[in-house]
Amino acid sequence: MGFFRKFKEGLKKTRETFFGKIKNILKGQKLSEEIREEIEELLILSDVGFEATEYILEKIEELDEEDSYEALKKVLIEILSDENNLRIPANPPFVISLVGVNGSGKTTTAGKLAEYFKSSGKSVVLAACDTFRAAAIDQLKIWAERTNSTFIAHQEGSDSAAVAFDAVSHAIAKQKDVVILDTAGRLHTKTNLMEELRKINRVIKKKVPDAPHEVLLVIDAVTGQNGLQQTKVFKDFVDVTGIVLTKLDGTAKGGIAIAIAKELGIPIKFVGLGEKIDDLKPFDPEDFVNALLEG
Repeated sequence: MGFFRKFKEGLKKTRETFFGKIKNILKGQKLSEEIREEIEELLILSDVGFEATEYILEKIEELDEEDSYEALKKVLIEILSDENNLRIPANPPFVISLVGVNGSGKTTTAGKLAEYFKSSGKSVVLAACDTFRAAAIDQLKIWAERTNSTFIAHQEGSDSAAVAFDAVSHAIAKQKDVVILDTAGRLHTKTNLMEELRKINRVIKKKVPDAPHEVLLVIDAVTGQNGLQQTKVFKDFVDVTGIVLTKLDGTAKGGIAIAIAKELGIPIKFVGLGEKIDDLKPFDPEDFVNALLEG
């Protein structure tokens, strides 16, 4: 199935509930005061958030086009277009650290990322750095088997930074292309968690000085504005380089993607559009906006 078709299917709920209505109201119209209020309400209800909504409406007014719908498309693409490509180093291994709260879909995302890289001919190492949950270690092992990736783990309760170090060392020794670190997400013990993430980064830099090349924050789209608050917490402590937005197919409030990009200035790099192993797709702003509005 083509990428655009995937986006269309994954964003069906959001499109039918909010953005399809926005398109019908704006198409062929200039932005009057009455229309502005209607659009403002729909954007906020779709979890675009107040700040991003006001920005969008102001930009549409600035563009002053006869067809406000075309102006909306331009503004949304502009908001979402920000270094969406992965920062892949010239020399492997490419080290990715996955962060996020428990339940956001980190471990599943790690497995789907492994499948994404394997399908393009890359060798992958999956590292079980969430050593506090036996279930996370077991789950990642299953993903490693499914994707034919190398699995690195220590026993439950061991030092997560040691697991990361072993994974990167193995990748260097065996000339593997990609290392994916599945980290813990105990946000209620925030300080400990953030120190742990910093320690992982310090330790792997001993082997690969510019690693991790990507720190991807996994957010469950269904949590909406709560996901935005989680992002702010992580951004305060670690250098988040990109967002993986999961379960977009399970929410009518896909506008959260726009809120994240506008309010936090963090690029979206992947989106999860279903339950299948290949349902994690690289984020394409134009495809996303077209699927959101056109269907």
